[in-house]
Amino acid sequence: MKLANDCRLRKAPLGTPVRNGPLIGCGAALGLCARVGRLSGPCVRAPRPVCAPVMESPRGKADSLLLLAPITALECVGDRVVAGEGPNLLIYCLKTGGQLIVTQFVPSVLHHYYIHGIRELQSPASAQASETTLAVFGSKGLRVLTLSWGEEAVKLTWLSQLCELHDWIWDLHWIQVPGKASPALVLALGHNSVVLYDHLHQQALQEVHCDEVCMIYSACLVGKDWQELVLVAGTVFNQLVIWHPADSTSEKRRVGVERRISGHAGVIFSICYLENKGLLASASDDRSVRVWNVGDLRNPHSLVQCVLVCYGHQSRVWSVKLLDNSIISIGEDSACIVWNYVGEIIQNFKGHKGRSIRAVAIHKTQAWVVTGGADSGIRLWPLKGKRLLDNSLLPLDFSAFTKKGSPKAVTLVSPSWLLVMTDLGAVYLYDLTVKQWKFILDDVNYQSYSLLTAVELPGGGVVCALGNLEGHVKIFSLGYPQEARDLKLYKGKVHSLSWVPRQPQDAGRNALCCALFASGPEGVVLWLDVSLGPSGRLDKVEERRRYVLPLCKHRWHTCLTFLPQGDLLVCGDRRGSLLLFPCGAATTEPSGEERGGRESGSDTDSEEDRRVSGEGAPIDLLFGIHGKQGVTSVTFHRGYIYSTGRDGSFQQLCVQGRRLRPLWKRKPCKGLDWLAGLSFTPDGNLLVLGFHSTDFVVWSPSTHEKLHVVPCGGGHRSWGYAHSPATMVFAYIKAGDVLVYEVHEERSCCPAVLKESLHGRELTCVRHVGAVRTQKGGHTIDILATSSEDTTVNILAFGAASSGAFLLATINNHISSVRTLALGGPHPDGGEPQARLQTLLFSAGSRAEMQCYQLLVTPDPSTQAGLACQLTHLVSHRLDEHWDRQKNKHKVIKMDPETRYMSIVVVTSPWQSPGLVLAAACSDGSVRLFLVDELARKAQLFAESFYHQRCVLKIQTLTYEAGAGTRGVVLCSAATDGSIAFWDITAILDRAPQVLESPGRMQPPCDLGRPCLTVQAHSCGVNSLHIRETRAGQYLVASGSDDGSIHVCLVAVKMPLIPQGPSQEDGKFIPESRVHVVQKFSVVSAHAAHVTGLRVLRPDLLVSASVDQRLTFWSLGPTGLTFVSSRVCHVADVAEMDCWTSGPCQSYRCILSGQGLEIIQWTG
Repeated sequence: MKLANDCRLRKAPLGTPVRNGPLIGCGAALGLCARVGRLSGPCVRAPRPVCAPVMESPRGKADSLLLLAPITALECVGDRVVAGEGPNLLIYCLKTGGQLIVTQFVPSVLHHYYIHGIRELQSPASAQASETTLAVFGSKGLRVLTLSWGEEAVKLTWLSQLCELHDWIWDLHWIQVPGKASPALVLALGHNSVVLYDHLHQQALQEVHCDEVCMIYSACLVGKDWQELVLVAGTVFNQLVIWHPADSTSEKRRVGVERRISGHAGVIFSICYLENKGLLASASDDRSVRVWNVGDLRNPHSLVQCVLVCYGHQSRVWSVKLLDNSIISIGEDSACIVWNYVGEIIQNFKGHKGRSIRAVAIHKTQAWVVTGGADSGIRLWPLKGKRLLDNSLLPLDFSAFTKKGSPKAVTLVSPSWLLVMTDLGAVYLYDLTVKQWKFILDDVNYQSYSLLTAVELPGGGVVCALGNLEGHVKIFSLGYPQEARDLKLYKGKVHSLSWVPRQPQDAGRNALCCALFASGPEGVVLWLDVSLGPSGRLDKVEERRRYVLPLCKHRWHTCLTFLPQGDLLVCGDRRGSLLLFPCGAATTEPSGEERGGRESGSDTDSEEDRRVSGEGAPIDLLFGIHGKQGVTSVTFHRGYIYSTGRDGSFQQLCVQGRRLRPLWKRKPCKGLDWLAGLSFTPDGNLLVLGFHSTDFVVWSPSTHEKLHVVPCGGGHRSWGYAHSPATMVFAYIKAGDVLVYEVHEERSCCPAVLKESLHGRELTCVRHVGAVRTQKGGHTIDILATSSEDTTVNILAFGAASSGAFLLATINNHISSVRTLALGGPHPDGGEPQARLQTLLFSAGSRAEMQCYQLLVTPDPSTQAGLACQLTHLVSHRLDEHWDRQKNKHKVIKMDPETRYMSIVVVTSPWQSPGLVLAAACSDGSVRLFLVDELARKAQLFAESFYHQRCVLKIQTLTYEAGAGTRGVVLCSAATDGSIAFWDITAILDRAPQVLESPGRMQPPCDLGRPCLTVQAHSCGVNSLHIRETRAGQYLVASGSDDGSIHVCLVAVKMPLIPQGPSQEDGKFIPESRVHVVQKFSVVSAHAAHVTGLRVLRPDLLVSASVDQRLTFWSLGPTGLTFVSSRVCHVADVAEMDCWTSGPCQSYRCILSGQGLEIIQWTG
């Protein structure tokens, strides 16, 4: 047990596979190890419990259909990338056309061991050959195979069966053995020993131990044969020890240490040796990478010197690689850093979700870095020709060109033309292609305060507009500035100017015409149509219409866009609101007072004061949808409206019935609190522009990467952005000069994402939503929803034919971790797939926060998954906000801000209504009922009880026949003391329609009272709970506990529960007990750890999942539970399980979530 206890300080690989029976084990084998570089595995075998006799033959077969786990091994083999995901191998091939695709999926290479290393047998012709030999190892397992490839197919040939060693394998090396034609393997084992191994006969030829008797955390084998073999090992004492296994004799099997290298202040996790330079690199727990000059390890003659110490990771460093010109390191901070040999960071790749990159490989010929993360993603990074900020930031030295003031405003007309206006009213043009300034015009009326905006028309030509404090707007063509027109539009300040081109599909679009919108005092917005003649001269300036913005303190527009349908216009204002205006015909000429002669000082936000009516009023208003700091951009793209704001979010909306309907809201990444706009690339990807503190950032949601970072000083200064397929330009004013960040991006010959990420942290819940049939091929696709501690919810599509999962959508509205999911509305539990799938998805978790979305999945042949997913956000609710809205909140105890929703379930309501009831198990010891109104998009607390007085972990419901054609509802809640309480809530649910009819009244929640029955099922917390009806009036209630036990009780409900006495004043209901236990039985040692997943598949079959990484099937009979079969699952720390039926043979699919995701199909 000393070995197992030490595992808590480091990576713990999988242990001995178990093929029969439940398990027992230590904490390290249950996934409690600190280092995430190795995943835990099943523990040692234990005797079966007395109540589970040995079955003569299993009645079912379990097969793994899908595994999404941390990528723990990577290797570049020719133009292939070989990855280890759990025990499976993934092989990617780089085609001539430049696209990486999965050409081979090899399941269970190491059976129940995780793959942690892949080593190729190097030969002079291996780079050009079409066949190579690979050794795959992990934990105590080893297997050798031959990989060959032709033009279309990849073929694998096994050279050995699974070889199991007596100790963990840290490194593997191919060497030549005298007298043998085939090379042999040398293994570095976990207790500082070296084994010469014959993989063909699966036997150890020789084992040599070192005098330094200790555990090692890393190893590096160097040498071509046994005589010159050297082992560099990282010990538990933060040292590197170097020794020669060939120094052993028959009399003495232990070899002394030749050299010791000290310097690290933490455990050494990785070692790499570069022979042609005589350099040794080590990565450590102390967050550093150290490079040592050791010379030739096989002939040591010089002292070891530390030539470089690199600090740049924010957490532990897992691995390091040495190249001729650079050093590459990966760490727990999800960063892949490229260093030069001076210690400078030349590249920093961050694109993986979460907190760790587990594996790294180098494709030297193509200069790629391949990384695999704990998020199950594989990324490809180019090593050369990639955005170095110092080489791209160019000061234009504006003061050396002119003395007519300092730059005041800047805008980019295109990636080639830059316009600058000074505080003296002068306008200049800078041509980025020829690097020259040009004077355009000057006007003293536009000095000090001025607005500058310009647009390039589709038909050619550039038109510009200036605005000042006196209400003047100057409009001119950039080619003919001397023909500018000066208009007096307002009696006060011009707050904003915006050019808005028509949509390409708009019938009224004119290639030489563009709309100019100007905002003045009193919230008046003028729409001017500006046209250029064929020669590029300014032709017409016509007023089309004027609008009036709602009353608020900052009453001017910030952005606008035309909609092609319905002749509508969407406007965003400085208050953070979105408004919908009709285009229509021009209105009658207003008076001067209507135009506005003074500033509005109103700061009211009341609903009645915000509304405006009459000519120019909006037909719809979403007040403050982006907070109070303003909307920064609004865009129309592929039938949807997208808006960004200074609240750090961007939203998708649509127009239905001439009303704006928000669909979803997202925040791109942490720290990006000011979004400036969105950019849609020609290949369909979305880029988010924003400011992170004082830096301008271009963020890619698809690759989770900051593509560009410019230290401009913040978004409050004047700036401009323009891009083309090959160029990105960002210009800004700083310290009296104009600076330009220009990048000419090289198109990569392959995608950046080889394998899509799942979640950045552990998965907390998973739900099967339903099945959809695709249009192309008629394949059945299962729709899954997963939640995680990384605050996101993912919608996945899984097809058994493709053996893969596709990410359809991501929800990231939660402010903290998402603990549980629930489905509402019609959704199939297996059965026939549908043509389209629509349901409600509820997510809840920390900070007592709950979200509700409408999920719609439809076939779409244009997507990779063949499906399209549309999310519509309906409801958001937080308990602390509910408390703040109460009138007499000083009389009510404020809820704990750290309250978590541990489990939620949609209650089957006995009435027919658009609303529904959601039950929640809370960490503050309460059971709460919420009434959700889909139409009003509101949720309110309806009833609650603090009966448990401790954390409530799980909650479920059952319905029973209450007589006269009605159904009653019983709520079951389970707490940390092992008790399960049954509540009849039928009478309380009868009050729900009355609450729905009076949505404006804030009513206090009624008290659920005491449960009608409490069963002490376990001695500690209940982590899993499931209910299934057997026959009329009887139900199987199965539960799993922290102590590894399973409890099943058969309960019956005879009659409906009737509330006793009047309860209109205090809202309390005292039910008469009608729920009683018919029979109960349990298995004390069903699992070796917490039972976190449990489902009653049918009245005679039950399945359980545990942290011990075992999925066990039980037969349920009159005498209790009988063990049927069990198999290892490759998801560590299983947190939740869901099951559904599939296929004509009615097989069951079980999906497990934890540190990964796995689907196992059971047929029997």
